Amino acid sequence: MSARQGAEAEMVEEVDRSGNVLRLVTRAQMRRENLRHRSVFIAVLSDDGDLLIHQRAEHKDLWPEWWDCAVGGVIAPGEDPEAAAHRELAEELGIDSAILQPLGSGAYDDESALLLAWCYSIVHNGPFQFADGEVQRAEWVKPHHLVEWLTAKNFLPDTLALVLPRLVSYRAVIA
Repeated sequence: MSARQGAEAEMVEEVDRSGNVLRLVTRAQMRRENLRHRSVFIAVLSDDGDLLIHQRAEHKDLWPEWWDCAVGGVIAPGEDPEAAAHRELAEELGIDSAILQPLGSGAYDDESALLLAWCYSIVHNGPFQFADGEVQRAEWVKPHHLVEWLTAKNFLPDTLALVLPRLVSYRAVIA
């Protein structure tokens, strides 16, 4: 079984808008039917306040090769959001320990994704290891260069809507 087939068979909790679990479905079914699920997003900031942005791999099941302002992913069935955030940091960036700063949670709805997300930030200067193959490349962006990046590239709309407004240092830039 390929990594993509394994991901498609992964089980995901379908939830209502309040976060109550309705049933378990495969990730493939969740994407195909655009079912609401739980996710985590983690913004990575440097000591200087730069934001780590990254380009997603071409094999991603949603928004392949688009840019993202946060790492993260789908929360596993029964998994705590904070534990999921630590797992995603280890999988996507090779970060084994970090102090998570909670940024709050919220819902995101569009024709491609319905989700509830718990948002966090961390301060980490690297180095990073993109071991799971979900990140093609990453760049540090200064707050005053973010709008330039956002207008030049396709960025994931869910993290733009839920993470950037919660980052105090970037709130004024995107307003």
